[in-house]
This record gives sequence, structure tokens and C-alpha cells, in this order.
Amino acid sequence: MTDQTYNVILPDKGVPIKAWTKGVPLEDAAQKQLLNVASLPFIYKWVAAMPDVHWGIGATVGSVIPTRGAIIPAAVGVDIGCGMMAVQTTLHANQLPDHLHGIREAIERAVPVGRTDNGGKNDRGAWRDTPAHHLDVWAKMEPAYAAIVVKYPKLNHAQRINHLGTLGTGNHFIEVVFDENENVWFLLHSGSRGVGNRFGTFFIELAKNDMRQWMIHLPDRDLAYLPQGTEHFEDYVRAVHWAQDYALANRELMMGNIIRAVRESGLVPEFAAGHVATAASAVPRSEASAPGTKSGEAPVSPLTIVSCHHNYVAWELHYGENVLVTRKGAVRAREGDMGIIPGSMGARSYIVRGKGNPESFMSCSHGAGRAMSRAEAKRRFTVEDHVKATAGVECRKDADVIDETPMAYKSIDAVMEAQKDLVEVVHTLRQVVCVKG
Repeated sequence: MTDQTYNVILPDKGVPIKAWTKGVPLEDAAQKQLLNVASLPFIYKWVAAMPDVHWGIGATVGSVIPTRGAIIPAAVGVDIGCGMMAVQTTLHANQLPDHLHGIREAIERAVPVGRTDNGGKNDRGAWRDTPAHHLDVWAKMEPAYAAIVVKYPKLNHAQRINHLGTLGTGNHFIEVVFDENENVWFLLHSGSRGVGNRFGTFFIELAKNDMRQWMIHLPDRDLAYLPQGTEHFEDYVRAVHWAQDYALANRELMMGNIIRAVRESGLVPEFAAGHVATAASAVPRSEASAPGTKSGEAPVSPLTIVSCHHNYVAWELHYGENVLVTRKGAVRAREGDMGIIPGSMGARSYIVRGKGNPESFMSCSHGAGRAMSRAEAKRRFTVEDHVKATAGVECRKDADVIDETPMAYKSIDAVMEAQKDLVEVVHTLRQVVCVKG
């Protein structure tokens, strides 16, 4: 059909791949990974590739993988529940100070960022003295965690409490942004931190061991899977859903602390913000939508709040069957679902509303997607290049963030054009402050 909005890749073996990559480069390594996933016997109907698709470990980042009877831990990845949160405020751009360094410093004091001491007790990216309201949230999550760890003691993580409400490193960030009307929003991107990483790593290796034991040969050993009905499958589903809830609680706590820090900075007038009910974070949820709402409904607050996972797995109904859908770098976009698609440090980001396209399994991209590896970005670009690319943004401008420079990412404009049948743009955001670890 001439008006088809996606490319179709037909493998020699397996299901088709529907790729929303028109006008966006698809690297050979990523396509090979898509073909590997499509060849697995338990894939349901087809694999969907989003326009930000790029190489990952085992499965591509930017892919939607529906399965029947099995789950692939590496397709979820090790940053389980990684996602975004955006909160609209009543602040206007003209109410912020001319120099935004003080705002950035207030945020950095309110949220531990980065990673030192190899993640040990002196890690600057963890709390030294965990706030009381964080402990209240942890107390509600701890019984389910304890039940998982008692069976698998190796999953116990020393920083499980001190990482709650912290940012981490890599492409995780906190931003102050303006929308098209110059209204101020707070935006953040983070996941399940060290505890989620440990869960993911452990079950990936467990699946690999099962494959060896059962002498199952795979096109990529990182596609090791856990068959439904096995003990390891049930244990993983329980653990991954807990880690997804931890990631959501992590973002809600950070956002509450960011709002409080900016209010108390003395640099802006009194303002209102969408209400972030962190106490509710302990309620088990395998999906994320605006806090206090059901996905697809308008938020209760007149000030918009959007919250979404983009590295996760969930049971969903598609084409009349209840299947597991793994989104590795993709956002659920049912009709009416609100989502967040960030650009790079120097590009626009978007608040979007899903169109419920069934062919993408009601999904959209989770960002612009990397155009090159971190190592390649560091080889290719200088600090001077990064300074020019982030002109007008209050952010780090040093050699340690070159791998996150805007040029390391695909064009967010091309990515949005390629998925216009998946989402509609509700707000266009541009960042003025960016905090990275």
C-alpha cells in the first residue's frame, strides 16, 4: 500500500518486522538484532521497531516485542522500569532569574546524581542520610522485596534504600523546560537504579544457564528466555514488576524533591505544580500513567502530570489475545495515553497523546535514539562542539558528558515525523536547565 507509514522487513525465518523508520537511519547491527528476535518461535504476530531504534544488548533499544509462552529478560534490560516524568507548573519563563545556575544548584542539592566509589558506601549518587518520607515509601515496598531476596539472596543490594529518589548516570537527567507558551515544566528520566540492575543482570544469567542446561541454541545468547509455567518465569515476573514499581517511586520522590527545592530556592515566586503523591508509590503497579489517574484519562489536577515507563514488560490484550509485551525503549501509546518523548540535551522534547495504532502494539518511541556509540561520540566531538550545541542551556559542559552531546543522537524532528500515525504532539518543550550525573 502506498500510504503505509512503516517499512516491512521480511526475514528468511520468523515473523515480519514493522519498522517506523522512514526518513530515519536504521543501522545494520540493529536490523540484525531485530531479525534475531523475529526468528524466535514464541514471538506473537510481528516485532515493531520504533523510529529511535538502535543497537542494544540482545534486543534493540526502540523495539516492541510481543510474546506468547516466554519472556526474554535481556529484552527488558537491566534498567528495569526506566522511564520519564513531567510536571507542569504555574511558573512562567519571565519569572525565572536571568542566570539559571542557582536553579541548577538547588536541584543538584535536592537529588543525589552520578556515581562514585564504584557504587559503594561513599557513592555521591546515593543518600547518606535518607529523608524520612523516602523511608515511609520504602517501608511499604520492603515486604515484597524481602520475599524476593529470601529466595535469591544474591539480589540483595546494599543501596536499595539509599538509591530511592536518586538520578543515576548515563542518559538519565533532570530538566527545567519551557513549553510553547513559555510555561515552566520539570522533566526527569531515571529508572530502578542499582537494585533493578542487579535484578536484571541476575535473571539474564539465569535464563542463559537454563538455555545451556536444556541445550537450546539461539541466534544470540543474550536472547535467552524463560518459558511460561517454569519457576524461574514466575520469579522473574514477580521481580520485574517490583522493580518497575521501584522505578516509578524513584521518579515520584525525585520530582517531589525538585519542586520543593525550587520553591525554597528564593529565586522564583510562589508557584503551584501538579500534585505528586509519593506515598502512593508503594502501591504495586505494573504500568505507569499520570499519578492519581487511569491511563487514558485526563489528570485530576488542572496542571498536567505525565509518567511513563519505557523499559518494561506487561500483560496486554492485542488482537484478541492476552500476551506479554516487552517495550525496550518504547512507550505505551493507547488511544488517549499521555507520554513523553525527549530529544537530546540541545533539542526539543514532546508531551504526546497516543493514537492507539494496533500495528505498533499501541507504542511509540521513547526518545530520539542514539546515532552512535558513547565511545564514538567521545572520539568524534570536543568540549567546544558540546558547548556550541548546548548554547542557552544551563548544564554541564565538560569532557565527561561528551557521550551525551546532542550530536550523538538522531534528529528528534525526523523521529517525530516517522511516528505521526502513532502519537499526536500536545506540548513542545525546550530545555533551559539540564542536570546529569
